[in-house]
Amino acid sequence: MLLDFEKPIHELEAKLKEMKELASRTDMDVTEAVKSLEERIATLKKETFDNLTRWQRVQLARHTMRPYSLDYIQLMCSDFIELHGDRQVKDDKAMVGGLGLIEGKSFMMIGHQKGRNTKERQYRNFGMPNPEGYRKALRLMRIAEKFEVPIVCFIDTQGAYPGLEAEARGQGEAIARNIKEMFDIKVPIICIVIGEGGSGGALGIGVGDKVFMLENTWYSVISPESCSSILWRSRDHKEQAADALKLTAKDMMGFGLIDDIITEPLGGAHTDYQTTAENVKKVILEETEKLLRINHGLRRYNRIEKFSKMGVFEE
Repeated sequence: MLLDFEKPIHELEAKLKEMKELASRTDMDVTEAVKSLEERIATLKKETFDNLTRWQRVQLARHTMRPYSLDYIQLMCSDFIELHGDRQVKDDKAMVGGLGLIEGKSFMMIGHQKGRNTKERQYRNFGMPNPEGYRKALRLMRIAEKFEVPIVCFIDTQGAYPGLEAEARGQGEAIARNIKEMFDIKVPIICIVIGEGGSGGALGIGVGDKVFMLENTWYSVISPESCSSILWRSRDHKEQAADALKLTAKDMMGFGLIDDIITEPLGGAHTDYQTTAENVKKVILEETEKLLRINHGLRRYNRIEKFSKMGVFEE
């Protein structure tokens, strides 16, 4: 998948590759030309990614090669045991979770999971959990609380599944219960938006002591396309809607809705999984260490205060 604004960079990289292959096949000295082209690529890449529009960041957040929850877990954890089922209905494949070891320390890892091809997307329900997915997540959080294991939540969904069966099984209640219960969890909770943070589907595992967003992600009550459909009766105004929604990591930081932004490699997380995972791991370990020094009663109070202060209101 190549996005429109990535094409000029890709074309130059293709030329660079051709030049290097030519040099390897012949005795031609193209050292200066290669160096000049590499500098042009680096400059163009920096200019492009430093000035992305909100809609372009939405596109990056949806990139099919972007790392998903299980990718981060596999890259960060030396050992991981996935846990299944909500003990009521079934195992929701759009929500994954289990116990993982990061540098010898135990964590309960929970996150939305998307698929890369058609078969995987259907299996994962396009990363949109049913009620049983949120109930599974809460069950795992309670296990983490019982064994005093910190929780890490990876947020990456367009939203909770809006189907009739999901509503019949209590989609709204499941999300609302998770939000309520996460305020009372005694162990540290770190939430990280790794892709899309859509509506209540994101909030269902989004209440934490610390909330972070990767650089090229979005977090909003509604997607730009849906917003455009409601306001303009057409999806054609999605770019305008994205600007109006102010849904990027920088916007969220400015509103005080998140604690910090985790940097991505130049070009996006999909260009370098390992570096992105290292950046995420560093934040998890550092923040967990700080949170564990705080008494769980005070930590719970701070968590409630953090979310209570969000937004603008009058009494």
